[in-house]
Amino acid sequence: MTSSRDPEGRRRALLAATVEVVAEVGVARTTHRAIATRAGVPLGATTYYFPTLNDLIAGALEQSGDAWDADLKRWESELRAAQAEIGEGDHAARKLSDVLTQLILGYLADQPRARLECELYLAAGHTPELRPLATRWLLGLREVTGRLTDKNTGYALATLVDGVFLQATVTGEAPPAEQLRAAIERLWVTA
Repeated sequence: MTSSRDPEGRRRALLAATVEVVAEVGVARTTHRAIATRAGVPLGATTYYFPTLNDLIAGALEQSGDAWDADLKRWESELRAAQAEIGEGDHAARKLSDVLTQLILGYLADQPRARLECELYLAAGHTPELRPLATRWLLGLREVTGRLTDKNTGYALATLVDGVFLQATVTGEAPPAEQLRAAIERLWVTA
């Protein structure tokens, strides 16, 4: 149990517990009680630190958004390094497709995190306050892929990645690497 003498520790514990609960049961089934139990704090602590359940969920998702931002920077760095190594043309498209495939599969290896993103998208459809958080990854990915290729191909690649994330969340399985790489390469080669 987190000590009541460590308010920041309790706050962090509540945010971490919220991320876990949302990833496990979804936003719609997330409750103050489930979060408090997971965080090891009294039920009243949830409303002491976060006035509403939406505030708590938004805070947890904002924290997750920081991790998504870091991932996007890493993805862009790895893709740019591959692009600089190879140059232009079909061979470059194959290399970039290989790198993006590995990045996607690495991300999907953390299923709770992938479910959290899916839950965020769904919750944003019902909760306008969550939309900026939900679009953070989507728009960031479009920007990253758009900087590596043309704007339309970047959009198509980002849409493909989001579709793969959604399908993997629903099925609980990542797509076969070769099929994913071929789909990405097809988009990159046509650019």
